[in-house]
Amino acid sequence: MDETIAEFIRRTILKIPMSEMMTVLEAWNFLSESQLQTLNLRQRKDSLAQSVVLLCEEKCASLSDAALLDIVCTQVHRHQKIWDVYQMSKGPGEDLDLFDIEQFKSSFKKILQRALRNVTVSFRDAEENAVWIRIAWGTQYTKPNQYKPTYVVYYSHTPYAFTSSSRLKSNIPLLGQALTVASKHHQIVKMDLRSRYLDSLKAIVFKQYNQNFEIHNPTAPLQERSVGLDINTDSRIIHENAVEKDKVQRITQETFGDYPQPRLEFAQYKLETKFKSDLNGGILADREEPLRCLIKFSSPHLLEALKSLAPAGEWSAYFTN
Repeated sequence: MDETIAEFIRRTILKIPMSEMMTVLEAWNFLSESQLQTLNLRQRKDSLAQSVVLLCEEKCASLSDAALLDIVCTQVHRHQKIWDVYQMSKGPGEDLDLFDIEQFKSSFKKILQRALRNVTVSFRDAEENAVWIRIAWGTQYTKPNQYKPTYVVYYSHTPYAFTSSSRLKSNIPLLGQALTVASKHHQIVKMDLRSRYLDSLKAIVFKQYNQNFEIHNPTAPLQERSVGLDINTDSRIIHENAVEKDKVQRITQETFGDYPQPRLEFAQYKLETKFKSDLNGGILADREEPLRCLIKFSSPHLLEALKSLAPAGEWSAYFTN
C-alpha cells in the first residue's frame, strides 16, 4: 500500500470520535469482522489509527477504499460542512428519461476526467436513492488534494443536488456541467439556500417541512394556545384583537405548519420593485428602471426565527405572497 494512502487513512481515522469508531469502520465494510475484533478501542487514538493502517496494508487498500472511508465519515458528520443547493431543469418539451445510476456515475466521472487530467471521483450509494460523490481536485500539473475534496449528494429522479461549499470556485462551472449532463438535464442554477443541516435542506426542497420529523418536544398547535387578553379591555378591542390574532395564527400555521421547522442558517431574497409616489417631482419619480436589492437572512435557526415574528404581523402576509 502506498505511503500517501496510509497517511490518508491515518488522518481520516484520527477525525473519528472513539465513541463512533466501530460504527464508522463497520459501515465502511472494508475490514473483515475478525480484523475489527483485533482492534483495541481502549488505546490512544493515534495507536488505534496505526493499527487500522496495518490492517489496511494486509488487504492492500487502494485510494478508492480510503476515499470511501472519508465519505462514510462525512455522512456521519455532515453537519460539519456548509451545504448549497442546486436545482436542474429539463429543456422545453423534454420528457423524463429512465434513470440508470451506473450510467450516471460513469458519465459524471468521464466529464471531469476529460476536463482535468488529475481528479479523483468516488461514489457511495445511500438511502432514498441518493448517491454521495467525493471529488478531490487537481490541476493539469498537480495531483488531486485528498484533504480538500468537494462532496455532492444527488437524489436520482429529482432535479436537486447538494454540494459542500468549496474554496475552489473555478471548478463550480465544471461540477455543474457534469451534474447536468450525467443526470440528463438541460441547465442548473444555484438556489438561495445554505445550511449546515443537509437533512433540513432536503426537507425544504422536497417540501417535507410540514411533516413530523426530529421532534423531541413538540409544541401544541397554534390554534390551541391562549390569546391571553386583559379581561378589563373594551369588548370591541377584544373582538378586534382576537380576530386579528386568529388570522395571524391561521396564516402562520398554513405557512409554517405545526411542527418544528427545518434547520436553515442562511437565505437570501432578491427584491425588484418600482418606485411609486403621489408627490410631484423627486429624484426617483421619473425612474423607469425598477429598484433592485438583495436581502440576506442569517440565524442559527432562521425559519423558526421568522415564524416567531409572525404574531407581530410582520411576516404572515409576506410569506403568503
